[in-house]
Amino acid sequence: MHFCMTGQYTPKSLNSIMENPKTNRYEAAKNLIEAAGGKLISMYSTAAEGPGVLVIFDVPDPTAAPAISGTVVASGAIHNVSLIRLWTQDEIAQVRQTASQLRGEYSPPGN
Repeated sequence: MHFCMTGQYTPKSLNSIMENPKTNRYEAAKNLIEAAGGKLISMYSTAAEGPGVLVIFDVPDPTAAPAISGTVVASGAIHNVSLIRLWTQDEIAQVRQTASQLRGEYSPPGN
């Protein structure tokens, strides 16, 4: 299952990065995700809402994703975190098939 996690670095993290500008945050993310049984797909730096990060990763167990984000947040590295489940086109095709089958089983309010 693919997930996208975004967040902004905390002031403490930014100071640490400025003190050691060659720090490798990619390797840190990769090690954590792999320890949870997953794979790091891609990682980007962001600047829209303050210096931050966007990480896309794949994990076989959906409980691993919030465990990963919780571990990073608890460390004090990032804040304002968002964790979003991403769906492949094959998964969406399955969702659409199920929705099509369920369509007639739901009564909206007022009906």
